Amino acid sequence: MESKKTLLAQIKTLLQAQLFGVLATQGQEYPYCSLVGYVVSEDAKSIYFPTIRETQKFRNICASPRVSLLVNNQTNQANDLVEAQALTVLGTATEIAPEFKEEARTLYLQKHPSLKEFVTTPNCVMVKIQVTKYIFVTDFQHVDEYTIG
Repeated sequence: MESKKTLLAQIKTLLQAQLFGVLATQGQEYPYCSLVGYVVSEDAKSIYFPTIRETQKFRNICASPRVSLLVNNQTNQANDLVEAQALTVLGTATEIAPEFKEEARTLYLQKHPSLKEFVTTPNCVMVKIQVTKYIFVTDFQHVDEYTIG
C-alpha cells in the first residue's frame, strides 16, 4: 500500500509542477490534440481546465467525453531518455455545473493567475476531467498504473 501512496505522490508532484498538458479528444475522423493549462485537485481525482465553448475541443468533449491528457517534464535534451517523466491521465470530461464553476476557477487561477481575463470571459467554460487512471512512465520505459477507486 505504501508503494501506491508513493506513486500517487510522484504523480501529484509532476501534475503540480507542470503548467500545461496535451489533451486528446475524439474528433469525427481522428483524435484531436490541444494544449491546455490545467490544475489538479488536492485528492488528484479531478483535473480542471478552461476552454471557450465554441472550440473544436469542447464540441468533441460534448460528443464523446472520454479523454486523455499527457503531462511530461521533458526539456528537449538527450538526458530526457532516462530522466523525463510522462503521465497519461485517462478520464471523463464534462462541463462543470454552474454552482461549482467559481470554486474550480479560483483553484485554476491560483496556478495560472495570468489567465484571469480568459477564464472570466462569458463564453469560457470550466471543464472537469474525472480521472479514472494514471499511467506514469519513468526511466524511459518503466510504467506504473494508478487506478482511482
